[in-house]
Formats: sequence, structure tokens, C-alpha cells
Amino acid sequence: MTIEQRLRNLEVPKGKIDVVLDTDAFNEVDDQFAIAYLLRSEEKLNTVAIYAAPFFNWLSKDAEDGMEKSYNEILKVLSIMGEEQNVIKGSRSFMSEDDVPVISDAAKDLAERAEHYSPENPLYVVATGAITNVASALLINPKVAENTVVVWLGGHGQHYFHAGEFNMRSDYSAARAVFKSGVPFVQVPCFGVSHCFTISRPDFEKWFINKSPIAHYLADNTIRDMGYDNDRPWGRVIWDVIAVAWLLNENERFMKTRIIPTPIPTRDSQYAMNHQGLPMRYVYFVERDNLLADLIEKLTKE
Repeated sequence: MTIEQRLRNLEVPKGKIDVVLDTDAFNEVDDQFAIAYLLRSEEKLNTVAIYAAPFFNWLSKDAEDGMEKSYNEILKVLSIMGEEQNVIKGSRSFMSEDDVPVISDAAKDLAERAEHYSPENPLYVVATGAITNVASALLINPKVAENTVVVWLGGHGQHYFHAGEFNMRSDYSAARAVFKSGVPFVQVPCFGVSHCFTISRPDFEKWFINKSPIAHYLADNTIRDMGYDNDRPWGRVIWDVIAVAWLLNENERFMKTRIIPTPIPTRDSQYAMNHQGLPMRYVYFVERDNLLADLIEKLTKE
């Protein structure tokens, strides 16, 4: 890929594009918003597959259990929306080394699917969890790095005191593999950038409750998740929506970005300089109100 083509692929795409979403949908309450936002942006985004990503925390016994629960949550969201999609199970473990893929149906699907695209007509891959499935596909088939653009909600901002956000530290090997792969890459950092995209209980009560089946489910699910805080003001960060929104970011209406050299995440939660680092796109500011207005409009339409 020429540097000119790489830079073109790091611009917000024009026209209708094909997208796959890689999501750990049961990990928090925000992935469900991202799924719904993607599917309700069908005027520009053609969803061709949704992959279940692994996660491991208090909501899962291990990475495999997290992936299975995410798979089921994806199906639940699709059912509420009355949608049918190609949903594929992903990795049952995290990567153990930077260059050793975890073979899964999702990784194999992406490795094969990328063959039908090109640098001039890429497949867009939005990842909102540990990036194991995507990294594995890049290792299985080097053409994935030529024929896709990867947008990842992961890591913290470069000005933050560490990089070890949940998606990043869940699978450092996968993150390192993606950063080193040469794929056109868009990073949406968490603390220091995306943490400002919050929704409050009054927002839900005014804009979401009883407005549509999916809007009501998302509001109810989030309010229950925040139930321990009902007696005080709160805002819930809906991180993963921002990764989808970059694909819709014409004229930087939802976020500000810049081109930077691609660094390398280190295992001690920092970013290291990469002298061979190709250009990547880095999100550094989110226009919260503009994005929330678009999210409300799309999720509340019948």
C-alpha cells in the first residue's frame, strides 16, 4: 500500500461502506448502544458480520465464558431490534504471544472476508473489546492489513498517565500485534478522550424511555447497572459508540482527530516510540452533545 493510499484510508469514508463489528457485548452496557447505533446508521454503514469478542472480569468465569455471554447478548439486542445479522463466535482465549494467533470462527471469517476487498475498497473493522479476533485474523492472513481499516476503542489517551485500559490490558499481545501490523488504524482512546461521552438518568428519562423498544431496553439496562447510585447525580460513559461514530465523522462533527506515527503499547502500560511506525489516526476530542443528538435520533426511530 502506498503512503498516499494509507492516508486516504485514514480519512472518514465517503459513500456506503461494509462494516464488521467486533464486540464484547456482555462486558458493560455500552456495547449494546454501539450495536444499535451501527445498525440504525444503515444509510451509510452496511453491517456484514458481528463477532463476539472475549472478556474476563467479574461477569465471566474466563475469556471463553465472556465470549459466549457476549454472543448471546448480541443475539438479544438483535432480537429486540427485529434484526437478523451474521453473528460469529470469536476467540476462546487471549493471545499468549504477539505473533501467535488464536484460531476462531471470527478470526477465520475476517481472514477470508478481507480477500474480497482491496486498499481502494476496504472493509471497515470496528472493534470495541479486547482485540484478539482482529489481531488473530491479521496474523492468519497478511492481506487483512492491506484490505481493511481497523477502528479500535482501546488504550487510554497518550497524555494520560498510563495506557492500560481494560481492552488493552486484557490482551497486550493482540494490541501489540495490531499496532505493529501496518493495517490502517484509528485509535479511539478511553480515559482522557472518550470518558466525556456520558449519559445521565435525566437524559434517559427524557429521550429514551418508551421511545422505541431498543431505546427503552438500553435505558433500563443502564439505569439498573447504575442502581447503586440512584440517590446521587451520575453520568454513565457510553464509550463504544464513539468507535462507530468515527465512520460517520464527516467534517469532524462528532470528534477531533489527527495523524500521528503509530507507537507500540508496552506490557507495563505505556506507549513506546516505534521508529518504523506508519501513520495512524488518533482521536483526541469528542463532541459529546453532537454525538448524543445523533444517537438519540437514530435509536428512537421506529
